[in-house]
Amino acid sequence: MVNNNLNIPDNYQGKSFQIARFGLGCMRMSTNPTSDRKESIATIHRALDLGINFLNTGDFYGPNGHNEKLLGEALKGQNRDKAFISVKYGTFGNLFSGGNTVDVGPKNVKQYITSTLKNLNLDYIDLYQPARVDIGIPIEETIGALSDLVKEGYIKHIGLSEIDSDVLRKANAVHPISLVELEYSITNNSIEQNILPVARELGIGVVAFGLLRLGRLFESQKDPLTDVMTAIASEKNISIVQLAHAWIYNKGEDIIPLTGARKIAQLEESVASLKVELTEDDIARINEAIKISKIVGPSMSKFTIKNGQVSY
Repeated sequence: MVNNNLNIPDNYQGKSFQIARFGLGCMRMSTNPTSDRKESIATIHRALDLGINFLNTGDFYGPNGHNEKLLGEALKGQNRDKAFISVKYGTFGNLFSGGNTVDVGPKNVKQYITSTLKNLNLDYIDLYQPARVDIGIPIEETIGALSDLVKEGYIKHIGLSEIDSDVLRKANAVHPISLVELEYSITNNSIEQNILPVARELGIGVVAFGLLRLGRLFESQKDPLTDVMTAIASEKNISIVQLAHAWIYNKGEDIIPLTGARKIAQLEESVASLKVELTEDDIARINEAIKISKIVGPSMSKFTIKNGQVSY
């Protein structure tokens, strides 16, 4: 069972919701061609049984709201209060089909949340956030539109994804931001320089994705970091996957690592990492390897959105 939790305050009802400090990212259940629907649903059920109540999806994960519909099916017959549903919105499917225009602004957000609620068969979403920020649209306008959705009862909390510290401050000044989703892993700890300190100053938790470099961690044949990870994992009789999860889990009580497990066995392997204890020597060895590693850095191409146009 996942026993450690992060309290998320309800800014309107004066209550708080406890989120397990470990989340299930459901994207690969809809974007990996080898995913099995029944197995994916069984994995979601197993996550809930283990106390993993943070379920992360997006309206562009798979065609025609595939991932939302999958998650909605998995939640049928479940206690709604057991799950904390996080949804990213935006027409990112356009990028997957070769386009270069996306919509993550405030104009059509009511349309997007309506579709999401229908796909999930829910009355409200716990955490709603634009998948990225359009620098051509003041963040205050986007957060203002999301704040209206909170007041209308469509969503409970507002989040942000892949933003910088200045945007986070501006957004939080309009409406409290509950969580911010960022790439944070043993191969990319760049958020520790600026945005993580600001998030902690503002009391905002961090949802960490990309723990395995989006599945590419194991493509590196020879590197100082993977060499050290392999050695430490062997010494502790754990997998490299478990070491990568343990590293991020030990970064602070305000960090929620996401596992992209599609199968129960993968989920249970990741959850077992919560029992892994890393010593000061382990951390020192990893930090030294990070300094000379060639695989350290973002796992995704950086791009900018301005007035709906995407540029790389």
